Amino acid sequence: MNKDLLSCADLTHDDFVKLMELSAKIKRERGTPQAAKPLAGKSIGLIFAKASTRTRVSFEIGVQELGGYPIYLESGKTQMGRGETIPDTAKVLERYLHGIVIRTFAQADVEGLAANSKYPVINALTDDYHPCQVLTDMFTMLEYKGKLEGLKMAYLGDGASNMANSLMLVCQLAGVDLAIGAPEEYRPSQKIMDRNLGPGKCSWTTDPYEAVKDADFIYTDVWVSMGFEEEAKERIRVLKPYQLDMAKLKAAKPDAKVMHCLPAHRGDEITDEVMDCDQSIVFDEAENRLHVQKAIMTMLMGN
Repeated sequence: MNKDLLSCADLTHDDFVKLMELSAKIKRERGTPQAAKPLAGKSIGLIFAKASTRTRVSFEIGVQELGGYPIYLESGKTQMGRGETIPDTAKVLERYLHGIVIRTFAQADVEGLAANSKYPVINALTDDYHPCQVLTDMFTMLEYKGKLEGLKMAYLGDGASNMANSLMLVCQLAGVDLAIGAPEEYRPSQKIMDRNLGPGKCSWTTDPYEAVKDADFIYTDVWVSMGFEEEAKERIRVLKPYQLDMAKLKAAKPDAKVMHCLPAHRGDEITDEVMDCDQSIVFDEAENRLHVQKAIMTMLMGN
């Protein structure tokens, strides 16, 4: 496995399989005497430039449960917020820390930290990628279906978002066929769609009903991510036909599961009826962030 997790392109298929197996083991053993402490004696920096609920809580708890010490750093209140360069910051922090988790805006900042640090860097979200979330999504799907290869996922909404980018990469690795339903204005990256990291195939359509046809899982995400607030009115107008409502859920397989990385803007990308229905597994995804991120840290930062 690479030193860092900057996107799912850093993983091989074997890495992915090992990560899924380790996540299951860590979840099963949580709170038992068998639970490993691979971060014992290690301090992990958590650098956050974006607001967070799930990511911060799950990483802080995860580091502690693995035996390490989490140090929360709000980037705006560090010297990074006053103009210290990424390389200088990385070279200082590696003298104190044994690994860095960063949630920020620019992917280049994450890559810069990784390039200038001898210790692992984990991307906890940028405007381009959200690898920890989509790896959690695959683990959650595996729990429900017992397999991944050959399944179909439909993603409705902004096809150019960090979630769409990340789902394309991880579905290729996992062997899941991904159909993105998105308007021309927010079409997915052809370059990422063509990466061919594994057996999973990616496709794009402007017809949301075509995207969800025969889907085992339907995924959606907020239409206005942090940093895009000025575009909110236009985004909501263009993406409204891609709202995950009961009509689209019923157009998928009868037992299709509903997924969302949260937080949800109910009434925009997803209706209350779908969010709260029996087929919704969004809170299982949220729980599994803890277990999968513990597995990622174990593989990258463990003794």
